[in-house]
Amino acid sequence: MKLLHVDASPKSANSGSRALSRFFVDQLRAGLPALSVDYLDLAQEILPPITGLFASATYTPADQRTAEMREALAVSDALCARLLAADALLLAMPMHNWTMPAAFKTFVDTIVRSGLTYIATDDGRFVGTLGGKKVLFLTTRGVDLRPGSPFAAMDALTPALRAAFGFIGVAAPIFVDAQPMQFANEVERAAAVRRAKEDLAALAETWGDIEQQPALSKAG
Repeated sequence: MKLLHVDASPKSANSGSRALSRFFVDQLRAGLPALSVDYLDLAQEILPPITGLFASATYTPADQRTAEMREALAVSDALCARLLAADALLLAMPMHNWTMPAAFKTFVDTIVRSGLTYIATDDGRFVGTLGGKKVLFLTTRGVDLRPGSPFAAMDALTPALRAAFGFIGVAAPIFVDAQPMQFANEVERAAAVRRAKEDLAALAETWGDIEQQPALSKAG
């Protein structure tokens, strides 16, 4: 399995989402020693902002793009290639002001690409090209946004991620949300981390079992 692991937290040592994403990779590697990880740290590898030239270039046929257009798309082209080459995606981030961090929004804007991560068909449909990949969204939330909580209706992150990645073919992503974290006491925060780790450990085992099934069937 080739995993694209993306961290989007601007924090380093104190990042809850980074700690949990490392935990998941460790759990996954324990069951899949041959796991290949392509790591992208959006706090270190700063993606360029989307410009008018970029927007124009994306909708210009490849054979008609100028040198400046090709240069404007170079980072996006490379990132889309990494995305498409992966078997599974681990996308880890904190919730910022009820939605995704700015760095991750730039990531989304960079990878939603006509002709690469989605195809416009002749009959007017849009077909994503990321179907079949295992996708985990790992998020940390400052408050508790689970159903029934006072803040439940303010979760703009989950629907935004479902919409953006659904458009490019991710039909059934998995969400593991550690909450509440920032605005919680020590007991609540510890419980949130424990619940998340339990879910991540179970998912890592499931992904490992699925990955090994083809090899086991061939061996039999």
